[in-house]
Amino acid sequence: MGIATDSLADMDWQAALAALAWQVDMGVHEAVCDQPINRYDLPESLAPAPRAAVSAALKAGEAAPPAMPKALDIPAIARMAAGRAADLASLRAEMEAFDHCELKKGARNLVFSDGNPAAPVMIVGEAPGRDEDYAGRPFVGRAGQLLDRMLAAIGLSRGAEAPEAAFYITNVMPWRPPANRDPTEEEIAMMQPFLRRHIELVNPRILIAMGNTSCMALLGQRGILRLRGTWTEAEGRPVLPMTHPAYLLRNPAAKKDAWADLIGIKARLAGDGP
Repeated sequence: MGIATDSLADMDWQAALAALAWQVDMGVHEAVCDQPINRYDLPESLAPAPRAAVSAALKAGEAAPPAMPKALDIPAIARMAAGRAADLASLRAEMEAFDHCELKKGARNLVFSDGNPAAPVMIVGEAPGRDEDYAGRPFVGRAGQLLDRMLAAIGLSRGAEAPEAAFYITNVMPWRPPANRDPTEEEIAMMQPFLRRHIELVNPRILIAMGNTSCMALLGQRGILRLRGTWTEAEGRPVLPMTHPAYLLRNPAAKKDAWADLIGIKARLAGDGP
C-alpha cells in the first residue's frame, strides 16, 4: 500500500508527515521507487571515462600517464665509449670509467695489457685470475709463465723492445670474474667494443684467440678443442685459436698440439704459413 507521488506534490508538510506516520503504523519499512535502482552502479563522478573521452583528452594535450623507463643498451654505451678512444691510454681511461659491468665492483684492478704494442702478434686471453687481479697485468700466474716459455721457444718475448721479437697481450674481460668463473655472454658482449677498438689501435699482423671466451668474442663460436689449430679471420686479420695455457697445465698431453700451433705462428710470421 502506498501513496501516489502525484498527490504528494499537493500536500503541505503536516499532511505528508501524517501520511508517513500512517504508513509506519501499517508496517511499511522501506521506500519503493517507481523504477528499480542498481546499487552497484558508481556515481557518474566516479565512473571511469570512456575510451573515446580519454583519447580526446590526450589529443587535447592533457598529461599522459608516465611511461615505463627503457632498459639501457649497455653494448651501445660501450661502443660510444670505445669510439672516443684515440690511443691506448685513452682507451684504458674509458674502460676504467665504464661502470656498467658488475665484475668491476668485485675486482681489485683493471687488467689492461702487457707487452709491446708494436709487436706483430696480439694474444687475446679470457679474463684475469687471482694473480692478474693483484698485479694488474695479464698472464702473470702459472699459466702466464707457461705462455712466456711457449712463445720464447719461437723467439718471442713480451719484454722485447724490438717489435719483431715481441708479443702483445690483453684479455676479453679486464676484470676478474668471481671464483674465476667463465664470463657470461652478456659480459662478453658489453666488453666486446673495447676489445675491437683495442685491436684497431694496436693493429697487429695476427691474432691469437686463447681459450673459449676469446673465440666467442672474436669468432662468435665456442669449442676450443675443435677450433684450435685452424687459421681463420676476424677483425680483418688472421686469427689462430689456441688452447689456454691453464688447460695445458691440467692436460700435459695436449702440449704437442700447442707446439704445432706455435710452429704455425712462426711460419706465418716468416711468410711461409698458409
